Amino acid sequence: MIPTLSYAATSASAPLKPYSFDRRDPREKDVVIEILYCGVCHSDLHTVRDEWSKGTFPIVPGHEIVGRVTRVGKSVTKFKEGDLAGVGCMVDSCRECANCKDDLEQFCLKGATFTYASKDRHDGTATQGGYSNHIVVDEAFTLHISDKLDLASAAPLLCAGITTYSPLKHWKVGKGSKVGVVGLGGLGHMALKLAHAFGATVVQFTTSPSKREDALRLGADEVVLSNDAAQMKAHAGSFDFILDTVSAPHDLNGYLRMLKRDGTMTLVGLPDTPPKIEGGALIFGRHSLAGSLIGGIAETQEMLDFCAEHGIVSDIEKIDIQNINEAYERMLKSDVKYRFVIDMKSLKSDAKAA
Repeated sequence: MIPTLSYAATSASAPLKPYSFDRRDPREKDVVIEILYCGVCHSDLHTVRDEWSKGTFPIVPGHEIVGRVTRVGKSVTKFKEGDLAGVGCMVDSCRECANCKDDLEQFCLKGATFTYASKDRHDGTATQGGYSNHIVVDEAFTLHISDKLDLASAAPLLCAGITTYSPLKHWKVGKGSKVGVVGLGGLGHMALKLAHAFGATVVQFTTSPSKREDALRLGADEVVLSNDAAQMKAHAGSFDFILDTVSAPHDLNGYLRMLKRDGTMTLVGLPDTPPKIEGGALIFGRHSLAGSLIGGIAETQEMLDFCAEHGIVSDIEKIDIQNINEAYERMLKSDVKYRFVIDMKSLKSDAKAA
């Protein structure tokens, strides 16, 4: 077994605190990764506060993991000791269903095994995530990280990056496309960077004039105040694709009316109350409202390679693990530009104090 230091939530109402546990020794296809950086996703907060489903505590969150391989199982062929490696939102799937065979493991018909708060398919133990100093993962769900990328800033690509890359790719965004991005946070700022790199004309929707300068810096060609009727009207019926990254409840109908005929609006945020959709916003223009969930392993590797080629990483604020509870409160207030990333060296101070 591999002794592992981490920060965990022991209940839905408890702050994260130091927690020690044992990782498994590597199976024959496993790699052991020393975690160097781990991004902080809004999903982490939802999960440890038990806001989505009944969780099994303790929970070690974290699924934006970048590190270095320290050991490999005897049958591993894709990685060797010393390689840079990443782990995203999944660590396994059935690998046999139609979706898995199509490299869409996130839609595994038997349920993907997620990086934390999930059940290991082999021994039934709870999976634990990246707010820790080591992780053990099957090589099939481990990703290569280019040394061209700043490692800390690359960590959020494992969730925020693929969550926005996948729908842009699936709906064939590219040169000649007019794309709208709703929300300028961890997901939205990655959507801007990626849509711009795809060659699209990109418009940022926001309710805050103060975000205009940042949106333009991140790749927006124009910024539209969504609470300004005149600005919205000027763009009505002109978008090929709109990516909505907002997780708070908000009205979707005004954005649907911004689409061209046969345009698509895709949701990647997950509000906690169902939206109210007006039939006319879909019918008049044959508009589509869709959703998208992260991406498969092959597409995630494609995204990482694309980002390395184009120099795309997340805008981050690096923190020590001891400040994670404060970071959660700041995240709730959108007080971060645009993703917290934990420097896992900070775990060593807890180890020395123990």
